[in-house]
Amino acid sequence: MRINLLLSRITKCLGVVTDDAGKTPALGLRLNFAWTFAGNVVYGASQWFVLVELAKLGSPELVGRFSLGLAVTAPLFIFTNLQLRSIQATDVHGEYEFADYLGLRLLGNLVALLGVAVVVGVTGFTLETTGVVLAIAAAKAFEAVSDIIYGLMQHRERMDRVAISLMFKGLVSVIAVGAAMIAARSAAWAALAMAVGWLIVLIVYDLPNAWAMLSSRRKPGPPIRPRWSGRLLLKLTVFSAPLGLSMLLTTVNLNVPRYFIEGYLGPRELGIFTAMAYIVVAGTTIVTALGQAATPKMAEYYGNGQRAAFQLLLWKLVTIGAAIGLVTVAASLWFGRQLLTVMYRPEYASRNDVFVWLAAAGGVGYIASFLGYGITATRAFRRFVVPSLFTTALAIASGFLIPRFGLTGAAWSTAVVNLGACAAAVVILRSVIGTEPLR
Repeated sequence: MRINLLLSRITKCLGVVTDDAGKTPALGLRLNFAWTFAGNVVYGASQWFVLVELAKLGSPELVGRFSLGLAVTAPLFIFTNLQLRSIQATDVHGEYEFADYLGLRLLGNLVALLGVAVVVGVTGFTLETTGVVLAIAAAKAFEAVSDIIYGLMQHRERMDRVAISLMFKGLVSVIAVGAAMIAARSAAWAALAMAVGWLIVLIVYDLPNAWAMLSSRRKPGPPIRPRWSGRLLLKLTVFSAPLGLSMLLTTVNLNVPRYFIEGYLGPRELGIFTAMAYIVVAGTTIVTALGQAATPKMAEYYGNGQRAAFQLLLWKLVTIGAAIGLVTVAASLWFGRQLLTVMYRPEYASRNDVFVWLAAAGGVGYIASFLGYGITATRAFRRFVVPSLFTTALAIASGFLIPRFGLTGAAWSTAVVNLGACAAAVVILRSVIGTEPLR
């Protein structure tokens, strides 16, 4: 009861607006994109600045340990999250309630944390690396709860709430990691500070907003609580498992180069590669903003049989992805060395050739991401698995370029995986919506 009262008071302090029916009114596609873009810009810039703090106040080895912590924890949480946010956002007919998604997400968090504990126990990491992995796992668990709330906001077409939350998380991350690095010069303390910051945002902003959105429902009990219906949880798990497995494989694909780099080249080279790759992620900010804003609308088009409208919107997104990729490659060719020197250190700028290849790989990845949003809108989740296995095989095979060609081979490996993802997405979309031209 005390928690319920606290959330109610925080909601009033936040000034959450509802309509006459007690519901938060939806925003249009343009406003949703604008908010999503702004939120992702701030959050992406903040996460990049965290890497800058680690690089400037630490060393490439420290950046490498932080990156390894992300690479170890990400696949576990990606799989146990089962992409419930996407499923919730595209649940046009309200097949499941928020309580079902929350219950399954909490169970997934428990499984992921146990998995991280097992990995730490059998790998023989150093004490510092173990601390990094455990702290990042805690941050991922808090992030996963926020993510399921984002799914509710996205379904209600209120991406402004998601954007503001991301802005808070990004700014808190920068402040917390910077303070930890100045005080301790430790990747483990930096990761722990970030985890605490994300927990604060979850409690102070995300939960009260979810409370406000759900308070109009006519059911007894507090608006925010998980439902532990075995039948519904099993049904939702079976339905979402193919997408969760596919995203697990996608995450493994993205991290395979990092595993090979750490194993063959060491944490220093991993830190340099991660820092360069994260600049390319800047383009992902626009891709993510557009994709998340457009997914509910594409799902509506597809669900209502408006096939031409669905294809037209998807084609516009893919064209934008290609344009962003071309701009990224041009920028890396003309300004890459200067950017790496200013943002990091001269040793990073000496590998600008790798940066250019990463930019090209990222451009292909932008197109693959938009195609993936299109598939998600169709809810054809079972079709993800086999193509994802194909790209995973490509990732492992191309990973053997790294021992011979170093970081350049790692960039080539990323490009091969992204090309495979594009090809697989096209195959899936053709099988789902057919090949009939637009009318």
